Formats: sequence, structure tokens, C-alpha cells
Amino acid sequence: MRGHNNNNDRINSMLPDELLMEIFRHVESKSSRDACALVCRRWRTLERLSRDTIRIGGSGSPDSLVNLIATRFLNVTNLFIDERVSGAHPFDQGRRGSVRHQPTWLRLHLMADRYEPYCLLDAGLAAVADGFTKLQKLTLIWCSNATNAGLTFVAQKCTSLKCLDLQGCYVGDQGLRAIGKYCKQLEVLNLRFCEGLTDIGLVDLAIGCEKSLKSLGVAACAKITDVSLEAVGSHCRVLETLSLDSEYVNNKRVIIAVANGCPLLKNLNLQCIMVTDEALTAVGRLCVLLESLALLSFQRFSDKSLCAIGKGCKKLKSLMLSDCYFLSDKGLEAVAAGCPELSLLEINGCHNISTYGLETIGRFCMRLRELALLYCQKVGNEALYEVGKGCKYLQALHLVDCSVVGDDAICSIAIGCKNLKKLHIRRCYVVESKGAIGDNGKYLTDLSIRFCDRVGDEALVAIGNGCPLLCHLNVSGCYQIGDTGITAIARGCPQLTYLDVSVLQNLGDMALAEVGEGCPLLKDIILSHCREITDFGLAHLVKRCKWLESCYMVYCPGVTAAGVATVISTCVNIKKVLIEKSKVSARTRRRAGSVISYLCVDL
Repeated sequence: MRGHNNNNDRINSMLPDELLMEIFRHVESKSSRDACALVCRRWRTLERLSRDTIRIGGSGSPDSLVNLIATRFLNVTNLFIDERVSGAHPFDQGRRGSVRHQPTWLRLHLMADRYEPYCLLDAGLAAVADGFTKLQKLTLIWCSNATNAGLTFVAQKCTSLKCLDLQGCYVGDQGLRAIGKYCKQLEVLNLRFCEGLTDIGLVDLAIGCEKSLKSLGVAACAKITDVSLEAVGSHCRVLETLSLDSEYVNNKRVIIAVANGCPLLKNLNLQCIMVTDEALTAVGRLCVLLESLALLSFQRFSDKSLCAIGKGCKKLKSLMLSDCYFLSDKGLEAVAAGCPELSLLEINGCHNISTYGLETIGRFCMRLRELALLYCQKVGNEALYEVGKGCKYLQALHLVDCSVVGDDAICSIAIGCKNLKKLHIRRCYVVESKGAIGDNGKYLTDLSIRFCDRVGDEALVAIGNGCPLLCHLNVSGCYQIGDTGITAIARGCPQLTYLDVSVLQNLGDMALAEVGEGCPLLKDIILSHCREITDFGLAHLVKRCKWLESCYMVYCPGVTAAGVATVISTCVNIKKVLIEKSKVSARTRRRAGSVISYLCVDL
């Protein structure tokens, strides 16, 4: 490159290594960093030294891959290994690249991936321990063949570890005991689906990391009981976050122990059907710093708990209530009146909460920024009137199966909440939204109106005229929408990157051509079950949408193998095409088999 890149020589002669490494750290795009590494040997060496995060797959010779990476990237502090992802994935040079054009080491790795598929073993964790001694964050997702021995290697060598995620790993008590013994700086621990653990390991870790542990997540660990979780509450005085999913937790021995022993608790996520009012009353009384509370699938507590939360947790900002059958408007009113800083509220399937409860939220929670109402059959328009009047900072609203909510409510939100950026509505059958959203949604970027029977072209024309910043649009199942509405979107929303028009029976090629002409930034499009779309419309779409990455077009009878080939050959950035197997020619399959997914297969 020296013959035509004198600028590179000038940079190398003037900038020290430290400054170049700092520049590389500020390059966010992986492709750009890879390009920097190809400039010259010095840049390649420095770019490798500047990388602090590596993500690799955990299947297909991962042990040898970890060994290889450890010799090249010496300053890694964050390592992610996910067994759901192929080990060859991070170094894939492109779907059209031939194996013989890959570097020698990668060709060998890909060959091993084909003929010797296996999972991450203790040898791979030993390589992690030896090669990444500066490691601070280690994530092992579903690496079920790693054992206590491998985790012990990591604990002994990576003593600076601060965050450990063992989701789905079948490690046992000895490995967790080693973490508690050697990793005295551990702050975050995730033990979701760790079936091999018992109380012994977690108690030892709680004692070993009692001065550092700030966040603990436990879910689906049948052998972890009240004993170890009570020990966490007793020893881990700096604990700030607890996420607990268990059917066997006793409220007196766990939640009360945590409330008594962890005065710094800020985030509490509970999915424990056995927890009662006594435990949550203790949380309200003792956890005065609580900011986030999620209560999921609770069947034994009542408004008494929320009254205690509203009285004691004045800093509460986020509240999620899901399938809490015994809660009513009284409890929600207590939270609204007592927690003025509330900014996020989600109510899912709490059938006794009605319009009045949400009205109190609108009156008292003026800082509310996100509201989600899912399966709230008793919440009517009046509730959203109050939200529209009082919650001027609302930025996101989610409505799912709220059968009583209609156009008047949506109009109140649109007029009152001028900063609204995200609006998601699904199966609200009386919503028409003819003009309210478009007339008042100049900051709207994400709009999803799914399976709302009365929404038609008139609503989309208004949105196209009034929402120039729209990037994400989903109108699947709104069968009254046709070419006129989508054409208005194409002409008025040039920033659009995501479009879902599936199950629109009246949508044809003309609208698709308009999208291609007016939305050049489009990356994802879903056309499934659009009976009027043909190869002609697809050709016009992909001609201008050069950034298209995914295209779903199953059950489109007008799309043939020629249309699929057009999408594949024209869109150089395409990563996923979902189509019936019968519509993919042998040539297309050879050319781009890695990006094609089939919904229907031959029987």
C-alpha cells in the first residue's frame, strides 16, 4: 500500500502507538475496525491491542478458537461465548466468500467446524484463564459442557472478574465456591437455568463476595432454596439488584431477609407465586432506595403490598405488574400518589385494575415516560384522557388487547403528549386513528398498529404527511390499508428503515415501487401473505433500497423463483430471506444458501 497511500506513512511517522490505539477504540463499527487492521502490520497489531470486547460462538471447535484469539487480542476485558451461535460466525468473511480465499488458520477452523462439531469444554475455559488474565466480564450462554474444573481455572487466573453470566451452564458448587474464593471484586452474577447448583455453592459465594456483590439473578435453579438466598440477604450488604424466579421461595426467609439486610437495594424483580403481603410490606418499609420493582405471576398478595410500596418507596421509577390477580385500583392509586418519580409503568393481565386506577396515574405521575397496558379489558378512554392531560413527557405507549380503548383516547394522547416517539397498538378493534397521530406526531419514530380492523388508508395518509422522522412502521393485519396509504408513507417518511405490511391483501406492486423510490434507507421489510405483490414490485423495491438486510415474503403467490433471485442478486447486504423452499432455484441456493430460511419444508 506504500505506493499509493502516502497519508498512511505520514500518520505512522507522526502518531505514537498510544494515540493510534485510542483512535481505534473510538471506531464503533466492526467492519471499520477490521478495515483499519488491514492497512499495515503496525495498525493490525495496535488494533488488536485496542480491542477490549470479543464475541464468539460456542459451537464448532470453540476451544481451538479461544486459544487462537487469546494469542492475538491481549487486552480483552469483556468476553462473550454463546453456544447458540456457530464458532465460525464472528470471522465469516461474507456469505459469498469462498473457503479457499480465507486465511489459512480460518480455513482450518472452518474445516474443523464441519467435521468435528462440539461444544466449549474445560480446555476452552483453561485457554480463557491463561489468555485473558485482565478479564472483567465473562458471559457463558448455554455452555453446558463446561464443568467445575473449567470455572475453577477461570477463578484462579481471572481475579479481576467483576461480572459473570452462567446462563444455562451446568456448573456445580465447586466452581461457584472457587469464584467466591478468588474473585473478590465480583459485582454481577447471573445464575439463570444453572441446574447443577445447590445452596452450598451459593452460600460460599455470598460469603466470599459479601463486600462486592451488587447484582444477583437466579431462575429455574430447583436446588437453590431459602437457605442460600437468606444467606445472600445476610451477607451481601451492598446488593442493589435481585432477580428471582422460583415457585418454592418462602417470603419470610428470603424477601424479608433481603429487605432487612440489603439497605442499598434499588432493583427487585420477583416471579414467586408464594410471596405474600408480609414480604412486600417489608420491602415497602425497609427498601427506601428502591427504584425498580417487577412483580410477575403473583397470586397471593393484595393492595396492602402496593400501599406499603407507595408509602415507603418514594424513589420508585419503574413498576411492572403481570398477572397479579388480586390487585385493584386502590393499590395503583397508592403508588400513583406516593411515587411521583414514576417514569415507567407496565400492567399486564391484572384484570381488577380499571379506568379509575389509570386516571390516578395521569393525575399524579407527571414524569411518566413509558406506559404499557396489556390485556386490560376494564381500562377505558377516560384513563388515557388523564394521561394525555397530565403526562406531558410521555414518549412511549403500548396498548395490547385493550378492547374498550378507542379513537378518542388515542387523540388525547397524541394532542397532549407532544414528545411521543413510540406508539404500539395491537388488537384494539375500535381504534381508527384517521388523523390524530399524523396531525400531532412530528417526533414519532416508531409506530406499530397491528390487527386493528378499522385503520385504513386515511390514517396512513395523515401519518405520511405529519411524521417525517418515522423509522419503524408495522401495519400488519390492518386489511383496509392498500396502495394509497403505503404510497403516502413512502413519499413522506424518507427515514424509514423497517416496514411490516404482512397480511395486507390490497397492497400491490405500485406501493412497493413507491417504497423503493422514497425509502432508500430501508433495511427490513416483511411482505408475507400479500397476495397482490409480484416479482415486478420486488424488482422496483430492491433497485433503490441498497441497504436491505432482510426480506420476508412467504405465502405471496405472485412471487416466484425469479423474484427471489432478484432480491438475492441485487441486495449486496442481504442477511436473511424467508421464503417457501419451492421458490428457491438450485442456482440461488448455491449462491446464497446461508441467508435463505424456509418456513415450509418438503414433507
